[in-house]
Amino acid sequence: MKIIMISLDSLRAKRLSSYGYTKPTSPYIDKIASEGVLFEKAFASDIPTEVAHTSIFTGKIGLRNGVVSHGSELTTLSKKIDWLPTILRQAGFTTGAVDNLYQLKEWFARGFRYYTNSVGKTRWIDGHTINELAKPWLKEHKDENFFLFLHYWDPHTPYLPPQEYIPLFYDQNKDPFDQQNRSMEPAYNHMAYPFFKHHHFDLLGPVTDADYINSLYDAEIRYLDNKLKEIDHYLEELGIKDETLLILFGDHGESLTEHDVYWDHCGLYDATVHVPIIMRWPGHIPQGRRVKGLIQQVDLFPTILEAINTNTEIDIDSIKIPENIDGQSLWPSILGQEDGTRSKVYLSECAWQAARGVRTEKYKYIQTFDGGPFTRPQRELYDLSSDPEETINLAETHIELADQFELDLHNWVDTVLQGKEDPMFIQLEKEGLPFRKRIEKILSESGLSWDEWKRNPSRERLDVMTRS
Repeated sequence: MKIIMISLDSLRAKRLSSYGYTKPTSPYIDKIASEGVLFEKAFASDIPTEVAHTSIFTGKIGLRNGVVSHGSELTTLSKKIDWLPTILRQAGFTTGAVDNLYQLKEWFARGFRYYTNSVGKTRWIDGHTINELAKPWLKEHKDENFFLFLHYWDPHTPYLPPQEYIPLFYDQNKDPFDQQNRSMEPAYNHMAYPFFKHHHFDLLGPVTDADYINSLYDAEIRYLDNKLKEIDHYLEELGIKDETLLILFGDHGESLTEHDVYWDHCGLYDATVHVPIIMRWPGHIPQGRRVKGLIQQVDLFPTILEAINTNTEIDIDSIKIPENIDGQSLWPSILGQEDGTRSKVYLSECAWQAARGVRTEKYKYIQTFDGGPFTRPQRELYDLSSDPEETINLAETHIELADQFELDLHNWVDTVLQGKEDPMFIQLEKEGLPFRKRIEKILSESGLSWDEWKRNPSRERLDVMTRS
């Protein structure tokens, strides 16, 4: 048995054709979905990257595994917590990864017999590099039971797709640098601009059209789609496609100017927390299945272990599924016996801003504790049935309902923590928001303080000081 788990970093579900997008971003991903199961309403419990992957590999939400903040110097993951690659290696699988998360935190290398760091001379990671590193490994281990984790970063900022992909999504009669177009002004004069100036905007040039950057994101997805096609064809060439459980998942989505977030992944809105999850396993997963109910990424953990335990074709020891995990097996939903794993999902972030939320089929409730560079109301309530874009905050007009959700959120936190200290508030009290610290460092190098920048977040002001 082979298991290939592929993280598609920053891939927003609704930007894929199979999730309803009208532009041709994902023809091959759509093909994979047609050959297996697609989960229509899959959500990240924790965002962004570091906490999302930690929850996936532990089967536990951040509040339970203790990792709630991305980029924090305070965060550690106890070695007592079960870790998916370790479990699989102990069961007899050869474990490998092409990934760079080890550079964020050491625990991402746990359990891997072979760990290939995908970072080269720059921190930007291209799908071509992932494939060139993965193919020799696949060829060498094709006759073994293996678990391979691949981490593609192409939809992540900076959006730098090959030029030939851009005309598919951007009208070539338009000028992305037209000085009459002012649609980029909100992004260029935002509190978060100091960070994105260096990590995104300077690499794109003096773009004035926000639609152009959205088109670059789409082009990145189409390029990623071709890289996935290449690796899947290689599985067929090696003769192992049919015995491979293939799992595609997004660690989080991407906000493309919505909610005052300009090409990044913060905010507990569906643009960022709704992720694609697609699975294919010929002969085991029915083709063309679409699960409409709510699931979360943590459900992948027990689903993979159950797949191994029920596979009579391999000589692998049975694996005991750990207790006290938050994930629930997806197999009843895959086989059509159920439709989703829960009636509500809980959401959390602590990087750019600190917030928690609850999402049901009909409503989204968000409580913000620290807005960081964003101006957020303390409470937000959205009726997703009539307002799927989450633009009309009902918290002040539906006070009783908002109170019920706030109490639900409070009780959930208490139930999980069972008297332990809340790691989110430990982070806020001892270190603050990690991404605010990054902005403050950039500002200090330009002779500005956070408060000075907040009073006048002008692009020209920072650019002049940076040049001087």
